[in-house]
Amino acid sequence: GPKVTYVPPPPPDDEQAIFAHYQTGINFDKYDENIVEVSGLDPPAPFLAFEEANLCQTLNMNIAKAGYSKLTPVQKYSIPIILAGRDLMACAQTGSGKTAAFLLPIVAHMMRNGVTASSFKEQQEPECIIVAPTRELINQIFLEARKFVYGTCIRPVVIYGGTQTGHSIRQVMQGCNILCATPGRLLDIIGREKIGLCNVKYLVLDEADRMLDMGFGLDMKQLISYPSMPPKDKRQTLMFSATFPDEVQRLAGEFLKTDYLFIVVGHVGGACSDVQQNILQVPQYSKRDKLVEILQSIGHERTMVFVDKKKKADYIAAFLCQEKIPATSIHGDREQREREVALQDFRSGKFPVLVATSVAARGLDIENVQHVINFDLPSTIEEYVHRIGRTGRCGNTGKAVSFFDNSSDGHLAQSLVKVLSDAQQEVPVWLEETA
Repeated sequence: GPKVTYVPPPPPDDEQAIFAHYQTGINFDKYDENIVEVSGLDPPAPFLAFEEANLCQTLNMNIAKAGYSKLTPVQKYSIPIILAGRDLMACAQTGSGKTAAFLLPIVAHMMRNGVTASSFKEQQEPECIIVAPTRELINQIFLEARKFVYGTCIRPVVIYGGTQTGHSIRQVMQGCNILCATPGRLLDIIGREKIGLCNVKYLVLDEADRMLDMGFGLDMKQLISYPSMPPKDKRQTLMFSATFPDEVQRLAGEFLKTDYLFIVVGHVGGACSDVQQNILQVPQYSKRDKLVEILQSIGHERTMVFVDKKKKADYIAAFLCQEKIPATSIHGDREQREREVALQDFRSGKFPVLVATSVAARGLDIENVQHVINFDLPSTIEEYVHRIGRTGRCGNTGKAVSFFDNSSDGHLAQSLVKVLSDAQQEVPVWLEETA
């Protein structure tokens, strides 16, 4: 394809913009009712409050400014484990604070041990590498990292595909302690010898099951098999996701020390109970009308609509606009600039409806998404759990409606029944019969 020239605009760097965050919801304290299971040898005791972590003043101040006052279950258990230097695989519901659960202890360690990046080196040697499957998600993790390192000499950098490579290199060359990257761009920059791996102390795989499956598994193997990458017993490896299918748990062993700990908050791969789930029987040919009917009934509330194909995302967005419902779309074939504009327009409320493929299913934290509609159900139950988790985050409540077409979605019926009943949702009789 043509040479990519897009350079993303720098994020605003005034204090107010850096610490912008949204409100926790009515059910935030309910997270504590989740049962947490820790498997592995002698895990450190969980923290009950931030104070127990003995963090330095600057970090405590940044935590307060970022609006964190109370630990969620995944944070209570993960932070002491990471501070103790243990490898970790953590599975917790969407929207329950996993990003801070790994960023906080890593930043705390770095501030204690000092960091070495300077903008004069030909090759930067970050102490921490964080990888995630999509560009929008890795950028969100970077923005979160900026909060915790504010006012320190730790420099986070984000690099991802769809942008000019020269721009990524310039960002890295200005000094880099925490590198947030998508896999393709990361391997490219390592190949150009702009990043050295010998100093890596922390390797974080966010959405780890996605990072180890068909999509990115080979990239991740390539990353850990670089001769300069410290072997697993010389680095700390952390994996986080809302879903961890059994076979992925097996694959993960290759990356983790043998004494790693596994935390599960609630059920492995369970849906967040703050999302009210409805499954409707809608045959393929009635989906468009049903979508319009639902969107008209909910007015201007922020809604994500998931479809199975990139072309369909554009088609449905255009169709909705014709029906006087302002909508935009995001998918892997749109240019990065367009993806970022679409997301911004959705966040700002300019377009209250975002039609998306699974590229937007994981990790994205957008305030006030009240509804998720699965116009097409995904092929796996894990993907379903992630998609509906774009709403009902941080103790807020949300609604998810899914169109179930017997001819194409039958394979999901059994798993859907389980996810619904685990999350204390009503299971339609017809769905039980199909299952």
